[in-house]
Amino acid sequence: MGRRSGSRKRGPVRGLALALLLGAALSGGCATDPPVPPATGVPARETVDGSGRRITLTVGVFGTFGLQEAGLYDTYMRLNPDIEVQQTSLSRNDVYYPQLLTHLTAGSGLADVQAVEVGNIAEVLATQGNRLDELGSAPGVDPGAFLPWKWAQGTAADGRTLALGTDIGPQAVCYRKDLFARAGLPTERGAVGRLWAGDWRAYLAAGVRYRERVPEGPAFTDSASGVMAAVTGSAPLRYYDEQGDLIVAVNPAVREAWDLAAAFARQGLTARLQQFTPGWDQAFANGAFATIACPAWMLGYIQDKAGPAGRGRWDVAAAPRPGSWGGSFLVVPSAGRHRAEAARLAAWLTAPAQQAVVFERRGSFPSASAAYTLPAVVSARHPYFDDAPVGAIFAAAARGVPRAPIGPKDALVAQTLADVGMLQVDQTGRSPESAWNAAMKAIDNALDR
Repeated sequence: MGRRSGSRKRGPVRGLALALLLGAALSGGCATDPPVPPATGVPARETVDGSGRRITLTVGVFGTFGLQEAGLYDTYMRLNPDIEVQQTSLSRNDVYYPQLLTHLTAGSGLADVQAVEVGNIAEVLATQGNRLDELGSAPGVDPGAFLPWKWAQGTAADGRTLALGTDIGPQAVCYRKDLFARAGLPTERGAVGRLWAGDWRAYLAAGVRYRERVPEGPAFTDSASGVMAAVTGSAPLRYYDEQGDLIVAVNPAVREAWDLAAAFARQGLTARLQQFTPGWDQAFANGAFATIACPAWMLGYIQDKAGPAGRGRWDVAAAPRPGSWGGSFLVVPSAGRHRAEAARLAAWLTAPAQQAVVFERRGSFPSASAAYTLPAVVSARHPYFDDAPVGAIFAAAARGVPRAPIGPKDALVAQTLADVGMLQVDQTGRSPESAWNAAMKAIDNALDR
């Protein structure tokens, strides 16, 4: 349901990835409609409409969000025969999100429950918080069931929790075992993780070692921008500080990520690709690179693009440091006609049991840590990636994600750093300092600073 804090091109990519993950992808799951238990703590209701008519609740989402596809609405309606759930969807978040802001401001045209991408959540809470219902104390919501950093992202400055987390994008490193063997590097996933444990610079060192031994072969990784995003995503401070001030230009962690990614480009360790373009897609099939920072939702994408020939060649190892790329929330607009019922629905959809079902059926990794001990998550393995224990790998990453503040323009900043700045270093050989200055200027112009 999303891509990193600086989310780009989210919906279609995610939808495709999840569609391909569906079915036999997770061997810990099943493809035959497992039961969905009701959330605990939700009070039973005999009726919601004095007239006896069914109440229709609408859920507005973007992309292929996964709730409907996982069968959650059908289950909820079976559990609550007086409720009908309908979904409205726009394919792209860059179309959906401006409309959501317009409708919230106008107080009309809204669904009863609306999805918000993580790259937009800070702006929604800051500018639309007075138009959203508090959900932290809604029936069926257990704050302790969620990852603390995810809960904090959905909580406004005044302490009200206005958004309930759906999924997150804990990161690992996906790698080609056959190419690692060719370079004389370890191939077993535990040993690979230890190559760079705790330090992204060790990931660079592994790349240098790989290139020395495979000088003419596939690149070590896909893109410098991908490296930069992964490193930034594991930092405790990124583009904004705790006070909400933009610090991208002066934050040493951002500059460290920039310099490290530029080193990958200048040392010839990347395939010089731009992510989520046709060329990047084709590079998976061509075996053009050996590693890529991969959130949980990217596994299906790799499987699709690399095709049957990649089965058993790809594996998953822990990233140097834990980070998250993507994720979403549900909010309840105060202008809705059925606010109490909408809050109950949002609480149920985001409860651990339901998040585990969405992971099992669609690959969206739960933001509710209470789901990590459920069989659908803890036992999940991925046969395409040599039966990697993806539930355990991504749960460990999720628990280690730093609680970094996110700002109202996180998505814009991240995309500008990648597409205006680092892409030029990687593809045109522009000096890192010149590209950095260009990116900072572009960010200032975009934010009218």
